[in-house]
Amino acid sequence: MFASMNPVQNLLVVATLALGALSCQTGTHTATASEGTSQTPAAMPLGVFSLSLAVQDIHASLAFYEKLDFHQVGGDIAQNWVVLQNGSTTVGLFQGMFPANIMTFTPGWGLHKETLEHFKDVRDIQRTLRERGVTFATEADETTTGPASFVITDPDGNTILFDQYVDRPKP
Repeated sequence: MFASMNPVQNLLVVATLALGALSCQTGTHTATASEGTSQTPAAMPLGVFSLSLAVQDIHASLAFYEKLDFHQVGGDIAQNWVVLQNGSTTVGLFQGMFPANIMTFTPGWGLHKETLEHFKDVRDIQRTLRERGVTFATEADETTTGPASFVITDPDGNTILFDQYVDRPKP
């Protein structure tokens, strides 16, 4: 299936699958009769997912995504970056800011950039991933409580940014 699609189509399929997986985070999964009676623990909440695309011509890219009914919800085209949404799908277009596409998780924000009262702090996510043996390209300073970020790379070289813009949630 992926071999017949261009890279943008591949990324949109991956983003759609990731967003679908994130939208299923409701605590625990109750098994159906055919699955037995056990429960699967909830997945670690990573934050709102977006796809940051490194584009060559931001005006052409914006015009293209507008044809797909995305609309601008942030950014500044004069600064060569915009954030677009279509429903629950968020795509950022960035010209000249980084060399490749980046998957981004934003702990602490809801879909419309509202600050959440309860969420898993980026430093706690980092600590859990470190315990699981994940290697970091950059790390958040775990002695801080304000905005922080870290970067990891998957086995295929895809960059994943965890970027928290808000303070650690109150206990």
